[in-house]
Amino acid sequence: MNRRHTARLVSAIVATAALQGPIGAYAQDGKDAAAGYPSRPVRFITPAAPGGTTDILARLFSQRLTEQLKQQFIVDNRASASGVIAAEITKNSPPDGYTLFLAYHQHTVNAALNSKLPYHAVNDFTPITQLTRAGLMLVVNPSHPAKTVKEFVDWTKSYQGPINFGSAGNGSGGHLAGELYKLVTGIKAQHIPYKGSGPSLTALAGGEYHFNFVGMQAAQGLVKGGKLRALAVTTPKRIGALPDLPAMAEVLPGFEVVGWYGVMAPPKMAKPLVAKLHSELITALNRADTKDRIIADGSEPVGSTPEDFRRFLLADLDKWAKVVKASGAKLD
Repeated sequence: MNRRHTARLVSAIVATAALQGPIGAYAQDGKDAAAGYPSRPVRFITPAAPGGTTDILARLFSQRLTEQLKQQFIVDNRASASGVIAAEITKNSPPDGYTLFLAYHQHTVNAALNSKLPYHAVNDFTPITQLTRAGLMLVVNPSHPAKTVKEFVDWTKSYQGPINFGSAGNGSGGHLAGELYKLVTGIKAQHIPYKGSGPSLTALAGGEYHFNFVGMQAAQGLVKGGKLRALAVTTPKRIGALPDLPAMAEVLPGFEVVGWYGVMAPPKMAKPLVAKLHSELITALNRADTKDRIIADGSEPVGSTPEDFRRFLLADLDKWAKVVKASGAKLD
C-alpha cells in the first residue's frame, strides 16, 4: 500500500469517525463528549413565539450559558401545536448536547389530553433540571360576594344558579385547574374557553362569568388596577412575591396547580453530559440577577436534580391524566 493510498484511507477513517462521533462518545459513557462540550453552537428549542414569557426565559438562560461556556446557545422558536412540534424535534435529535428543549407545563398537559402523541412525554426525553415553578391565581370580578378563598369555596358549594368559569382555551392550564377544582369540591360549573388569557380576563372584568385560574403575570395588572380581585394562588404554599395572598391548599388541602419550566434533552444522553449541563444550568439559575428576574415575573427558582425532575414529570403527567379522564376535558 503506497503512502498516498494510506493517507486517503486514514482520511476516510477520520471522516467516518467524525460522522459517528456522538455514538463513539456514548459508547465510552460520554466522558469525552462532556470534557470537550460545547465545541460548536447549541440549539435551544423553545415552544413559543418570540416575545412571550417562555421566549424571554429561554433567552435569559441562553445568554447565561453562552457567557459560561463560551459558545453560542441559540434560541430556536417553534411555536406550533402547543409545543408538540418542538418536543418531537428534540426527541428525534442526537443526544449530543447540541439540541436542548425548554419544556413547560403544557408538555405534560398535552400528553394527558392526547394519547396519540408521537412520543412519551417523559420516557422519550432526558430530563436535566426544573428551572422554575409558578402557580396560577384565582381571580373574580370585584363585585363577587366572596372576599376570601374560604368564602369563595363556600359560595361555589351553596350557590343555586349555574356557575361558569373561563380560561385561555380548551386544554389550557386554567381550564384544567377549573376542572380540578370541580373534582375536589364536587361542584358543577361550565367551562367557557376564550382565545387567550387577555380576552378571558377582559370578559371576567366585564362580569361575563364567575371565576378564572390564570397566570399571575397576566392577571396582576388588572388586580392592581382594581378590575379583578385576587383570592388565592395555586402553589402548595404562599409565594414570596405575594405573601398576603393565601394558597388554595390552606382551604382545600392537596389542591395544587403548578406551572413549570425545565430543560430536557433527547433520549439516552450520556450521564457525564447530563451532569455537565445540569451543573451549568444550576450555576446560571443561582446568579442573583437571574433569581431577581424570575421572582419579578411571579415565579420561583427550583433547580432540581435530573432524577427529581423526572419524578416530578411523571407525577404531573399522572395527575393531569386523571383530571382529563374524570372531566372529559378536550383540546379545541
